[in-house]
Amino acid sequence: MDHSRKIALKVSAIYIILGILWLVVTDHISIKLAQNNYQLFISFQNSKGWLYIIITGAVLYSTIVYWTKKLLNSQKELQVRDEQYQSLFMYNIDAVLELNLEGEFISINPQAKALFGYDLEGLNKHLASMLINSEDLSKVIHCYRRAINKEALDFEITIRDAKGEIKFTRCSFVPIIIQGDMIGVYAIARDVTGLRREEELLIMSERTSVIGHLAAAVAHEIRNPLTSLKGFIQLMQYTRELNDEHLDIILQEVERINTISSELLILGKTQEVTYKKIDVRESIRQVFTLMTAQTNLDNVELCYEEVPRPVLIMADESQMKQVLINIIKNSIEAITEHGKIDVVLRIEEDTAVLTVQDNGIGMEPERLQRIGQLFYSTKEKGTGIGLAVCQKIIHRHHGEIFFKSEKNKGTLVTIRIPLAKEQVVL
Repeated sequence: MDHSRKIALKVSAIYIILGILWLVVTDHISIKLAQNNYQLFISFQNSKGWLYIIITGAVLYSTIVYWTKKLLNSQKELQVRDEQYQSLFMYNIDAVLELNLEGEFISINPQAKALFGYDLEGLNKHLASMLINSEDLSKVIHCYRRAINKEALDFEITIRDAKGEIKFTRCSFVPIIIQGDMIGVYAIARDVTGLRREEELLIMSERTSVIGHLAAAVAHEIRNPLTSLKGFIQLMQYTRELNDEHLDIILQEVERINTISSELLILGKTQEVTYKKIDVRESIRQVFTLMTAQTNLDNVELCYEEVPRPVLIMADESQMKQVLINIIKNSIEAITEHGKIDVVLRIEEDTAVLTVQDNGIGMEPERLQRIGQLFYSTKEKGTGIGLAVCQKIIHRHHGEIFFKSEKNKGTLVTIRIPLAKEQVVL
């Protein structure tokens, strides 16, 4: 029943109740007057109709005034809220798009027009596959289905605007629910292309710093096979003979130098961030090739334990290596004497779990709480960028990173990243 009918019903009920009460009371008075004063009875009978009209008119007037004021106030409040909504919609710094349950655009704000380069009619003419990066399309569809099931959620996607430019956006889907009924979804998007580029520069800067740190250890590691090569070459020059065993050793040492230098070059090369299916085990093994040079130099034992089957995740391999190098490097720097670093890779349900534990100096609870804050470092000469970059990279991969430490007992770093869909099925 609509609001106007409810008001009419209430007014009618008041009129009926007043009529019944008036009849009961006036009949009772009339009986008393007829018994005691017939003349007064006649006068009352002639005037009670007029009295009823005056009384009911006054009551109905008051009732209608009350409900009219209430209705006008409600209408004014509704108008104010509508204007507030329009202000929030039209002047929002984020792009806001209203969609129905079929995924069609109902309205967009000026920021959405600026972001996509299309007006409302233009957006409805284009398929989502033309606006959204093909790699992100399935993610958007999945999120939209969850949104129409009354679930609000955030995600990041890449879009292509009317000029063909690629933009990174941080998006939210918010259900539109009116009187308990789901009628559509608000899509809220913010252009984070500039922020993403700044993050990439920060990650690249930290990567360069890591390479510089590793350079001395790598040079020392390469010097050993070079010494062997020089010795065998001098021996062959002296004997003028070729020894197959010596040649095998020379080839092994050359391959070792090639592997170490190749890993260092790959890490330092500026590459476009590409998320693809990788086996974490292989990435860790390659990192070990580089980090063994550093651990040998610092007299630290580096141990690795992995699961016997592939551990597949969707990731940028270069960035994942950077995270692991940073964490192992921090562990090495935290060890004052003969130490040990244990790296363990395992699978827990649909998640790859990597732990790095050292027996270094550890941290106090106050410092542990600030781990990962930009420009905060637990080391005297540290910049505080390394772990902040690690956290940013892991979060980009929809993962989590945790730190657990105790003073003079060591530190445990745990990284959790969702497995690739194919891995979960295994």
